[in-house]
Amino acid sequence: MATMVELLSENVLFIIIALVIGVVVAWWIFSASRKTTIEREAAPGDGLATGAKRNQALIDAAPAASPTIDIPPPTPEGLAGIGTVVAAEAEPVHMAPPPPLAGDDLKKIKGLGPKVEKLLHEMGVTSFAQIAAWDDAEVARIDAALGAFAGRIVRDDWRTQARLLAAGDSAGYEDKFGKL
Repeated sequence: MATMVELLSENVLFIIIALVIGVVVAWWIFSASRKTTIEREAAPGDGLATGAKRNQALIDAAPAASPTIDIPPPTPEGLAGIGTVVAAEAEPVHMAPPPPLAGDDLKKIKGLGPKVEKLLHEMGVTSFAQIAAWDDAEVARIDAALGAFAGRIVRDDWRTQARLLAAGDSAGYEDKFGKL
């Protein structure tokens, strides 16, 4: 500690000079960046000087009236039945909502998310009972079709999870795999 005090007291002049140089450089950098602005003088005829006045005139003007179009009624020779077609097309179409997917919420199985659930639905797998009934050959076939999600069936033990969920054994499921 004593050597640090001695070092500072011997070199106080150099320390002050270094601080002054640092402040000058910082001032030069920050002041130079503020002076860099682009200014353009308005030349006659380029519209810069009158642009604000012209735009203000558009703002202050009354709104234009909407145009009206007179459409003559259809004649029997030319457009027979067009009125009924137009009326039918103008009516809103009410579609029934898509039917819910039959089966279980497969996302309750740990390691099985919405993307994998969609893949399984495309393969026809919609219930816990189906997954619980898979044999090793079926697991290999489904696992190969899962692409980037391959290996999860065995790693996360989907068959045991599905067996417990299909039986409605929530307590057994939570004991082995955690909270639902």
